[in-house]
Amino acid sequence: MSKQRIDTKCVQAGYRPGNGEPRQIPIIQSTTFKYDTSEDMGKLFDLEASGYFYTRLQNPTNDHVASKIAALEGGCAGMLTSSGQAANFFALFNICETGGHIVASSSIYGGTFNLISVTLKKMGIDSTFVSPDCSEEELNAAFRDNTKAVFGETIANPALTVLDIEKFAKAAHAHGVPLIVDNTFPTPVNCRPIEWGADIVTHSTTKYMDGHGAAVGGAIVDSGKFDWMAHKDKFPGLTTPDESYHGITYAEKFGPEGAFITKATSQLMRDLGAIQSPQNAFILNLGLESLHVRMPKHVENGQAVAEFLEGQDKVESVSYPGLKNNAYHELAMKYMGCGGCGVVSFVLKGGRTAAEQFMKRLKLAAIETHVADARTCCLNPATSTHRQMTEEQLAAAGIPAGLVRMSCGLEDKEDLIEDIKQALDF
Repeated sequence: MSKQRIDTKCVQAGYRPGNGEPRQIPIIQSTTFKYDTSEDMGKLFDLEASGYFYTRLQNPTNDHVASKIAALEGGCAGMLTSSGQAANFFALFNICETGGHIVASSSIYGGTFNLISVTLKKMGIDSTFVSPDCSEEELNAAFRDNTKAVFGETIANPALTVLDIEKFAKAAHAHGVPLIVDNTFPTPVNCRPIEWGADIVTHSTTKYMDGHGAAVGGAIVDSGKFDWMAHKDKFPGLTTPDESYHGITYAEKFGPEGAFITKATSQLMRDLGAIQSPQNAFILNLGLESLHVRMPKHVENGQAVAEFLEGQDKVESVSYPGLKNNAYHELAMKYMGCGGCGVVSFVLKGGRTAAEQFMKRLKLAAIETHVADARTCCLNPATSTHRQMTEEQLAAAGIPAGLVRMSCGLEDKEDLIEDIKQALDF
């Protein structure tokens, strides 16, 4: 059979039952696994055989779903985590340690900004934030000798800036480090960053992949294309013996296609235990099976709402990459061929007060700390998800105080527009 298309992968990838086996991915709701001999289990601990011994590290249900996400992204290996934040932390901490440095786009989710600028800094990992619109010269100037990774979001939450993946990948590779891209908003249905040069892709599977607000989770996918041994001195955790795991050198034993995920699983998941529950993985897979059907509808609704808001007097500005006058429209068409997702950000005249009045009047859209759901929801980031950021940091991230982030669900677009219209009558 020829190479499967994305729609088929959403439904079929990751799990193929044998004769008489469950058609649906089975939920292996067990913490432990039984073996006949100590020698059998010992081979697992030595990474000499594949299998499972404790769900804190790996679980068959999780691995089936991770394999599907890896197939969707065009990667070679994947793993599930307890949340999207855990996925970003694992992806960065797997190659960064005390004394390291990260170059990151300034236009990213507030929680991830805090993870990099505050939490990782406490762990001795420094960072430099650059505008997603920076020139190649400005981007290259941000690198240091101790830089270990570059990080960005395909579509930033909630500013909706679009990352120029090729530009950031080119700079990262010129300095011998991987590009890590959070692809939560477009999902692999609308964008596959690996095809544009990204080395590692992360997701908050809580969002569109689940799509129903039912299960928190995250995922990491490795492209398998970054040559860790070619930059041996930069990544000792992968290229020198791990004394905490029998002296294994991951890059030598598993090669570029297996080193990153194996280390993240056998070392970080072992020590930090941020595993996704098998039940959540099962729910996530149900969402993945319809992802290719849902994403076009989210985009259709987002486009319609954005176009409506553009003509409203009480709206100061609208940010949606699908709009032709949007600064990121060209990049959105290049990398996604569409607006990318169903999230629309807009600024109301009157700042936070106006935003609060508008949201109180909404009937269909609920005020939630959530996004990318089947149901439409909204929030004011400056007073919620990004409230830990200073006014200067908010401005740098493109988040004015009066900004409303609306995640358009799967309702009829005309009903959404009517709800917004009446809510603007304040």
